[in-house]
Amino acid sequence: MARAAAARQRPNALGGALGFVWLILTIGPIYYVVVTSLKSQADYYSSNPLGIPSNPTLRAYRTVLQNDFLRYFFNSLLVAVVTVVVVVAISLMASYVIVRRSSAIARLSQRVFLLGIAIPIQATIVPVYYLIVQLGLYDTLPALMLPGIAFAIPITVLILVNYLRDIPAELYDSMHADGASDWRIFLSLVLPLSKPAITTVAIYDALNCWNGFLFPLILTQSENVRTLPLSLWSYQGEFNSDIPAVLAAIVLSCLPILAAYIVGRRQLVAGLTAGFGK
Repeated sequence: MARAAAARQRPNALGGALGFVWLILTIGPIYYVVVTSLKSQADYYSSNPLGIPSNPTLRAYRTVLQNDFLRYFFNSLLVAVVTVVVVVAISLMASYVIVRRSSAIARLSQRVFLLGIAIPIQATIVPVYYLIVQLGLYDTLPALMLPGIAFAIPITVLILVNYLRDIPAELYDSMHADGASDWRIFLSLVLPLSKPAITTVAIYDALNCWNGFLFPLILTQSENVRTLPLSLWSYQGEFNSDIPAVLAAIVLSCLPILAAYIVGRRQLVAGLTAGFGK
């Protein structure tokens, strides 16, 4: 017993060293991007790439904001918000039906959603492009929302179904016994208790939508409907020699997702760990 207690108290030097290396590998690129975005173009070429700028400046951020960055930002924000709201609403209602109904239609619906996870986005480029053109939505923001909603629903349903199954059946039965309808149970029981899972899938879907590059590249052409990932790609050509401006655009594009994580981090962790205690 004493030997086992001593082994538990012995510091894990190897684990600590590996953890420190992993921390450096994770924080290093973030540090480089932020520090470089605060440098002037001349300082970037003359100073140490990893050194703290002696004369920090926001010139790169002003340059980016003056080149239609806000337009691309609000395009991405609109696409992400609409996509997440529609996906969460549809997926939560579908998950409720799958969990509370034992009919063949409910079981078939779950299998269809699971099948959707197995279909790679790259395999649907041609049919999605053809469908969007036939609907007359090419080069519009709805052309980005519809595929985003379709591909986000399967994984969202899978996560929400597993979470709703953790809600005790007695709660559903007691509300049924009191005469509550399905809509009342959904709004008064399922929706409040599902906040951690909703936060989890909302941040996950928003991140995928915010970072989407393939569909904006294929389904849009005009600058007025360009989203942030596509604009960052164009900035590489526009600011070919102005690396601080490119990195400033990257920093600005990461702020909304970072803010969403900070606001919902507690519920995000609760949603990711739901069911592991069983």
